[in-house]
Parts: sequence; C-alpha cells; structure tokens
Amino acid sequence: MRNVVNSPLHFGEVNIADIQLDPKSRDDIPQILRGLQYIDTTPEVRGQVFEILAEIRPIQDGELVSADTGRPGMEQWKILVLGTLRLGLNIDYDRVHEWANQHKTIREMLGHSGWCDDTEYTLDTIKNNLRLFTPEILDRINQQVIAAGHRLVKKSADEGLTTRWDSCVVETDVHDPTDINLLLDAVGKIIELCAMLCGLFNLSDWRQSRSLIRQLKKLYRKAQRIRASTSNDEGKKEARHSEIIRAYMDDLEFAKEIVARAMLTRWHLERIHGLLPAELLQRDE
Repeated sequence: MRNVVNSPLHFGEVNIADIQLDPKSRDDIPQILRGLQYIDTTPEVRGQVFEILAEIRPIQDGELVSADTGRPGMEQWKILVLGTLRLGLNIDYDRVHEWANQHKTIREMLGHSGWCDDTEYTLDTIKNNLRLFTPEILDRINQQVIAAGHRLVKKSADEGLTTRWDSCVVETDVHDPTDINLLLDAVGKIIELCAMLCGLFNLSDWRQSRSLIRQLKKLYRKAQRIRASTSNDEGKKEARHSEIIRAYMDDLEFAKEIVARAMLTRWHLERIHGLLPAELLQRDE
C-alpha cells in the first residue's frame, strides 16, 4: 500500500526542520525547498496538504486503484518534493531523476542521509509516480499554503508588520511578433508537443523531431535574411521578388506538412487510446 505520510526517521537521516538552506541563495531550488520545509514543520498546513496527497492513487487499465490494494509506490512526501520541483521549475523527468539521485539537499529533503543511504530512483519510478502529481493537485496545495500565509501575515499585522520592497530589471528574450517568427514559434511547439506525446505512448511517429525543428529554422532564416533588390535593373528586381516569394512559400508549405502530420498523430492517438489532446497532455502532467 502507498504510504501517505513519510516514515519516521532512520539512523543517519536529517530531520527536515534541521536541513540547512542558504538564505542568501538566489537560486530557485532553495526557495522551493524552504516552502516544503514550512509545510512539513507546520502541523495545520501539513495535515491539509496530506489530505490532498492522499487522493493520489496509481492507475491501472484506465481505472483508479484503491488505497488498500494499490501497488507500492513512492511516499506521498517524496512525490510532493519531486513533483513540486518538476512543475515549479518546468523541468523534465531526466533532470528530476538526476537531482533525486545526486543532489545532496534534495536527497536530504526526501529523507536520505548522505553517508549510509544508497537508495536510487529509476527513471520509470519517477515518471510513473510524478505523473500522478498534476498541476491541479499542486494548485490546490498552493491555495492551502497561501491561506496559511495570509493568516500568518494577518497575525503579524496585528502585532505591527514592517515590509520593504525592492525591484530590478531583468533582461528577457523578446522579439517583435512578426508573421514569420510567430509561425516559427507555433510550428516548433507543435513538433515538440507531438514528439512528447508519441514518446509518452511509445510511438515512433516523431522520432526525427529535432531534425524537423532544424529544417524549420533553416527555412525561417532563409526567408528572414532575404531582402528586396536595390538594383535599377527591373529584371533583377523581379527575380529577387520571386525569390522572396519562393522562400516564404517554402516556409509555409513546410508548416502545412507539419500541421497535417500533427493531425494524423492526433487521429492515431485518439483511435488507439480514445483520448482527446487535452486528456493526453493531462496524462503527461
């Protein structure tokens, strides 16, 4: 049976409340772990969160398995830690797998000591368990934590609360939304999503997805760089104009091929698994 609450401490393990996190670190990991540490050390919030986590059950043959007869799996606390990192930082299962086995602080948060615990997680174990931790589950947990924060702030305000705000400018990769680069973004995302879904269901339809993205970018750059002729020769101007049209048409034709192929993949997945695209994406979450 799947354990809901993490087990009592074993020899060599570090109490979650005693895990040392760098308060000056600007990295995302310590900030998320600090929030998880607050959940574990606050009985009221911990109880509410584990009530939500108790709903997580393995699925077999499309049906929910009961808590009493379900297969063994990761403890809910470990699913919470790794699932929050995956969704909060928008990382893939491979990175979660690396962190769960190699990252010292994360392993302490999972309940593993650094010197006498050689527990390792397989990639399949992480995938099979973290798929149950959906964005909807995380959102419900966030609501409980936010509510606890509001109560804490209200209590502090009654005693006199002082706050200080700071701001900074962050450089971002923003480009002008021209038709051609919007097409690049949209078609590139179609390729990525189709490849991800086919990988989830062990289909080989999009195994050349990286090559397709390279082809897409190559056509985009060709159309982007070509310029109208400044020659006084009308023949050269017309030839360059035809070349520009051809470059854009090549880009559009390739996009049409990708869309048609994506529609075929959608039909294939619906026919085999009886799932709509939204349900497919939810399965991966």
